[in-house]
Amino acid sequence: MNNSMISSSVSMHGLQQKLDMLANNIANVNTTGYKRKEASFQDVLTNVKQQPRSFEKEGRLSPLGYNQGWGSRLVQAQLTMEQGSLQATENPLDTAIEGNGLYEVNTFVRDANNNLIRQQAWTRNGSFELTPSEDPASLFLTTKDGHYVVGADDQPVQVPVNHKFKIQTDGKILAYDDADKTAPPFEIGQIKMVRVIRPQLLQQLGDNLFALPTGVANPQNILQTIDETNNTVDPITIRQGFLEQSNVTLSDEMTELIQVQRAFQLNSRAVTSSDTMMGIANNLRNG
Repeated sequence: MNNSMISSSVSMHGLQQKLDMLANNIANVNTTGYKRKEASFQDVLTNVKQQPRSFEKEGRLSPLGYNQGWGSRLVQAQLTMEQGSLQATENPLDTAIEGNGLYEVNTFVRDANNNLIRQQAWTRNGSFELTPSEDPASLFLTTKDGHYVVGADDQPVQVPVNHKFKIQTDGKILAYDDADKTAPPFEIGQIKMVRVIRPQLLQQLGDNLFALPTGVANPQNILQTIDETNNTVDPITIRQGFLEQSNVTLSDEMTELIQVQRAFQLNSRAVTSSDTMMGIANNLRNG
């Protein structure tokens, strides 16, 4: 196998991964709170190919030798936490985060013994619902997929029945009694939010959920819990009655998709040309 075939085949593998990433971004252009991914590439290997001494002619200024590459590979698929546009819904159960933050939710997975265990996860999707609980006087605040929204006390957020509620910008929830309009509102909890420090270390679980890497030593270096002391600079707030759209710009993704397809096509032609030349060399016969 010659050098051009090696370089092209290696590059095609990275470009295929980039195509899959672009397709995923385009497919989630209408997903609430979706964050697009960007790919980073680097050279696999670059060395200097030496030229014969006969190439050194009088008047030549450049030294002998030329750089020879061996293709490029996908280094990292980084999450882009840019703010998406906010869409007003007038639904009190819809919320949107402004800033570089995530909601914390509880999911349930099965272990090796088929037992349900609670697992922490995070999401940007603020389309919530009210789900019945064991206590008939309260309801759980959950996501559309049934995951419990976690409060600042690390417990699922509960809302009393027959009450309207208002979510303040800092996540505090105030309840209003429907039966007694003159009763003052009272605080029933606060939605827990985290600031994303290193988005490239988050793992995607599907369903627009994120998790921490397994066995991470210092999770606070990836996600930082928001409180009154650390939310003054670059604040993270909640907007009730709004939903955040994805930060995918369809025109940009389509433009990049065309560029990657052209690069993939060029490398595939290089592989075809290399194969043709090797076939010609193998079929040479002495006259």
